Amino acid sequence: MEINRRPILNPVKVCDLYTKKDGVLVTYVISTQKGRGTPVADIFYRDTPHPDFGNRYFGLYYSGENVLMITGADWVEDLKFGMIKCNGLWEYSQHVHDFRQTNCGFIDGGREYIRVGGGTVPEVTMFKVKNGELHEQ
Repeated sequence: MEINRRPILNPVKVCDLYTKKDGVLVTYVISTQKGRGTPVADIFYRDTPHPDFGNRYFGLYYSGENVLMITGADWVEDLKFGMIKCNGLWEYSQHVHDFRQTNCGFIDGGREYIRVGGGTVPEVTMFKVKNGELHEQ
């Protein structure tokens, strides 16, 4: 399944860094906003809970003057991702005002709402994150 995730950082470099640092495989999941007023974060996953913090997901995002921040992100499994498919590529809106136009239509609204349209209104498929992977609902 090919998804246009549009990460903030280089996910390969981040996964390599944290896999070596923590001694467990770290994988990139998705880039999203938790909710209105929160920054878009690149979300990463590890199979085992972090030994100090207990979370399996963490997010990296920029705050203020390009200050890179890290946060626990187990909340990502509570979110729903509406996606549209265009030419074999899944598209989604990362945040509430992320209007994503494709040649098959558009999707907007992030995690707040789902709005689609265009010449032909594309069908929305819902996904959820579970154990570090996106699954169709």
